[in-house]
Amino acid sequence: MSQVLEKQKMLNRKEVTDLILRAKKLKGLTYQQIGEEIGRDKTWVAAAILGQASMSEDEATKLVNLLDLDSDIAFVLQQFPLKGSLDTAIPVDPLIYRFYEIIQVYGTTLKEVIQEMFGEGIMSAIDFRMDIQKKEDPNGDRVIVTFDGKFLPYKKW
Repeated sequence: MSQVLEKQKMLNRKEVTDLILRAKKLKGLTYQQIGEEIGRDKTWVAAAILGQASMSEDEATKLVNLLDLDSDIAFVLQQFPLKGSLDTAIPVDPLIYRFYEIIQVYGTTLKEVIQEMFGEGIMSAIDFRMDIQKKEDPNGDRVIVTFDGKFLPYKKW
């Protein structure tokens, strides 16, 4: 068996993610710091590390070098991911569940307001950016999540 095939068999995406997260923690790095090092936004970096985006060869090499990881990991980071990291059941992690709850409660409101402003269509999750910020507040710090997706109108034919 070729070396490439042997390496693919030895490392799966979940194992690579676990190795990266362990190295990130041991080095005390934030996603912001990693993003600055590889030239990407912290949120995109987190998605790529968690297996929801693929890195270029340059990005993957910078990441494994920063974390002092084996170069074989860079190969896995460049593969096209299987999108969607959650099971189909309702998530039980409290933070993730709250986003699910937000969509359950406000999903139809988001749809109604977006379509009133733009027309019938959707917000792209492909031509998409996301940002997460912290806003200090005397009544309790606030989480600011920004979804920035291209509007795609439904086409008639």
